[in-house]
Amino acid sequence: MTLSLFDTHAHLNVDAFSDNVDVVVQRAKANGVTGIMVIGIDVATSRKACDLAALHPGFLFAAVGIQPNSVAESHPDDFSVIQELAGCPGVRAIGETGLDCYWDDTPLEMQHDFFDRHLQLCRDTALPMVIHMRESGKLIAEQLRRQTTVPAGVMHSYTGDLELAVQCLEMGLYISFAGMVTFKKSEELRSVAKAIPEDRLLVETDSPYLSPEPLRGKRPNEPARVEHTLRCIAETRGVTAEYLADVTTENAKRLFQLP
Repeated sequence: MTLSLFDTHAHLNVDAFSDNVDVVVQRAKANGVTGIMVIGIDVATSRKACDLAALHPGFLFAAVGIQPNSVAESHPDDFSVIQELAGCPGVRAIGETGLDCYWDDTPLEMQHDFFDRHLQLCRDTALPMVIHMRESGKLIAEQLRRQTTVPAGVMHSYTGDLELAVQCLEMGLYISFAGMVTFKKSEELRSVAKAIPEDRLLVETDSPYLSPEPLRGKRPNEPARVEHTLRCIAETRGVTAEYLADVTTENAKRLFQLP
């Protein structure tokens, strides 16, 4: 039976898919994917995400933003461009934004500044945020707690522990899992996925990265493979894949305000 799936985080706007987006989209549809959120990481990819959403209305949706590792190389007026793009048809989220303490491409002070800017843009547009976290979960939680209000949003490709997940849930956020949850050594991450309330659970590919088992290491990853992540989490939670696919798809539609 074909599952009803929604890939909440894919970079179909990068070079890995420059020649075959239509083929990748058709393969996703054939595998039960009903929608894909295409994520911007800078002005160029945010524009491309908007273009793709216009070419595939009702199936591809765009998130526009400047990812923390792209902040240092951004131009002074780039964020104003993101603000303009946020009004394009098909844009259903802001980001990805957040913090990254693994790479040192952008000074942390600049990352905090741009995270705050994206958070305010979410408030201004009533769009949810897509949060990037890499070895930065505690700092992200602290920055969110400093906000007057925390917009709706999702912790994408979640790799933190249950304590951090609970803090994010208490602030109203969704938790999304990518291919890493399927890896053999990810028992702790699967235990976190098992504990997330079903109405806050999402799945993603983070294409073209993080191919799930049994395709680990085979790149590019693509939205058709989100089924493997979904099935792994369903098994961990002791529910059918069909049930959890329906639940996570409805969660995605609710978060991104889709019909």
